[in-house]
Amino acid sequence: MLDFIIVGSAQAGLSMAYHLKQMGKSFLVVDKEDKIGESWLSRWDSLKLFTPTEFNHLEGMEFPSPKGHYPNKYEVAAYFEAYVEKFEIPVQFNTLITSIEKKKGVFRLKHEDGELKCANVIIATGPFHTPYTPPFSVKVSKKVRQIHSNYYKNLDQLQEGDALVVGGGDSGFQILDEVSRKGKKTFFAGPSDAKTLPQEILGKTLWWWFTKTGFLSYSKHSWIGKLIANRPQPIIGLDIKEILNRENVIPVGRALNADGKTMTFEMDEVSTIKNIVWATGYRPNFNWIQGLELDKKGYPKNKRGVSAIMGLYFIGLPWLHTRGSATLGGVKKDAAT
Repeated sequence: MLDFIIVGSAQAGLSMAYHLKQMGKSFLVVDKEDKIGESWLSRWDSLKLFTPTEFNHLEGMEFPSPKGHYPNKYEVAAYFEAYVEKFEIPVQFNTLITSIEKKKGVFRLKHEDGELKCANVIIATGPFHTPYTPPFSVKVSKKVRQIHSNYYKNLDQLQEGDALVVGGGDSGFQILDEVSRKGKKTFFAGPSDAKTLPQEILGKTLWWWFTKTGFLSYSKHSWIGKLIANRPQPIIGLDIKEILNRENVIPVGRALNADGKTMTFEMDEVSTIKNIVWATGYRPNFNWIQGLELDKKGYPKNKRGVSAIMGLYFIGLPWLHTRGSATLGGVKKDAAT
């Protein structure tokens, strides 16, 4: 029987695999996808990291790009592949774990083709589980093309006509920038006063400043950590004011309802929309883990990754310990502890 099974083969899972390898433990990484890096490759084509190369290293292997370079999703996936090859990490693909239950001290992980057993389990599935769209999205006309940002790739997926981008996070503004840049009339349902941060300040990258000031290291239990965690995260590296001031971009406030082709917003009512990109985030889903206690946000209750179920651990969750816990460069600190 294996000592550990890691569920998830992105940065969190690979970080844990590295340390288990160094400790001489027997383990297996399982993933629902058919190749390493698919969780990144499935995002939109123009996606780039906000963090430059020097802040993206996993333990034991540097990211193979020049300092100051902002890698795209293909470079991240290639890095993960090279990492698996270098450290000879055992990965079993096409294995969607549908249930985890502990019986008589043994974890049983069920999947479509059978069952795996181990003494300990590490959940490294990340924070992005179930794409969320508001309930009224089902009331939108079938003639309107709707895509969640999780499935958005590029402009070729959109049909002719006006577009709507819903969501005021990094994904929402990046997609709004891309869609509107081609001249398509684009309505925007999101905040027009979102806070922004440049990627560089006084010749240094934003992440250099974050590191020097300790911004990413504040514990979620500290008063500063609590203050940061409860505030909307700033948009990094985009000139939001310039985007929202484009002639073809029409801010309409929060999306409220839909009735066929008619969409109702805080500031307007529109019936010409042919495409909707929902950059409305995700909802966590841990219901497949039997006996797990969740917090009010739907995430597992844990103490720095250690759950109340002996032998069950988590890595890569938002604010697992600090602001950097769910980032490519920050997850290795949690993995090391």
